[in-house]
Amino acid sequence: MIKLPARTFLAVSITFALSTTAHAAGFALIENSASGMGNAFAGAAAVAEDASTTWFNPAGMAELGDGIQVSSAGHIIIPKAKFTNKGSWVNPALTGGNFDQAKAALIGKNDDGGKTAFVPNAYAVKRLNEKVTAGIGINAPFGLETDYDDDWIGRYNALDSAMQTVNINPSIAYEVNEQLTFGGGINLQYITVELGSAIDSAAACRSIASAANSGDLLLSCLNAMPTLSNKATDSKVVISGDDVSFGYNLGAMYKPNPNTKVGISYRSAVNHELEGKADYSVNAALQPILTATGVTRFNDVDVTAEANLPDTLSLSVAHKVNDKVELLGDITQTGWSSFERLRVVDKKTGAIVTNVDEKWEDVTRYSVGANYQYNDRLKLRGGIALDKTPIPNAKLRTPRTPDNDRTWLAVGANYKLNKNSSLDVGYAHLFMDETPIDNTSEDNGYAIRGVYDASVDIISAQFNMSF
Repeated sequence: MIKLPARTFLAVSITFALSTTAHAAGFALIENSASGMGNAFAGAAAVAEDASTTWFNPAGMAELGDGIQVSSAGHIIIPKAKFTNKGSWVNPALTGGNFDQAKAALIGKNDDGGKTAFVPNAYAVKRLNEKVTAGIGINAPFGLETDYDDDWIGRYNALDSAMQTVNINPSIAYEVNEQLTFGGGINLQYITVELGSAIDSAAACRSIASAANSGDLLLSCLNAMPTLSNKATDSKVVISGDDVSFGYNLGAMYKPNPNTKVGISYRSAVNHELEGKADYSVNAALQPILTATGVTRFNDVDVTAEANLPDTLSLSVAHKVNDKVELLGDITQTGWSSFERLRVVDKKTGAIVTNVDEKWEDVTRYSVGANYQYNDRLKLRGGIALDKTPIPNAKLRTPRTPDNDRTWLAVGANYKLNKNSSLDVGYAHLFMDETPIDNTSEDNGYAIRGVYDASVDIISAQFNMSF
């Protein structure tokens, strides 16, 4: 339905079912297994101890043995992103360039746009013969949802933002010998997006009257909507759209000795061409002005955009020190430089509906962890990670993705229920520094200035079974 450019669509997000603010860098969702959660996903491309390796490294499927292996996980993500205003303003052009008046004119309250979300994933693996193993995974690799109150101070920059992705990933592994295995798969990915913003009807009315050079129209505006940034007279636009596209993934697993595994995994970018609509809800006080002037800027239109979701490259190591202790490490790079602009255009005329500069950068995530085999049934996990934000500075940070560097602290466990089944649980707390924002909208000239006090808690559980 809508087209948001690679650059366009990236400023939004959510999940397989629904999602929330960022957990991995940008709006990537790394929450694709509960076993990995307990280690902060250290060693994810090398561990290969359950069917979720289908996602993290398809070559790891050969490590799972004979028969059918199934894993199903769910993650509850609880974000907090309290915003405190520090000098936001309306477009100063509306107050004759007087910045003090512009700041005083912007009326609204602080808000927390974070939403609790549930993210599911499921995997199945089957050995076909001595050399070949096949698998399939269904998950949500990208997603984010922010939802602010209608009267929050940044509503003209963003109200609600939601993206959902569902990725279906069949894959295959080929075991060259006891030391080396290769794997690969294809990805069918569905994406849907919704972006909502308020429109300052009083400001729009003044702009239309000025363009028409009509004192009578301006007087009508001042009589009907005398106050700028008045929630009671706001209009609203909701941009929505979806697309289906394809990508691929490759992986390799090398075992230099029986106690050490090295995994490398690559996932391609997925380039979406979205189509959809921009739906406007115009306040009753503004509509007569639009009718009188013939202005069609706030008419519903079909829109298009591109969304180039980034590629990733991971290098992982898993090393068993002894029968009790296993050490893990991972480095993952994500190509967020594909997200340059959030640009949506009228499908028929090519007119710009929204155009936001993003200029995100490629980032690298580092994680280390360890497993401790407490007894025959219970394995304990732990891990830490440093996850860098792709947003270069406060001026390019928007309230749709108030992302910042975060440090993961994770714990978890695996418990064998019986010979053929086990349960994984994991918990992670994501610490984030105070996040500044100083973003001026290219669409309307309104500026949002302040700080977010953010953190994220993630609770995961996973059931594994073999047949």
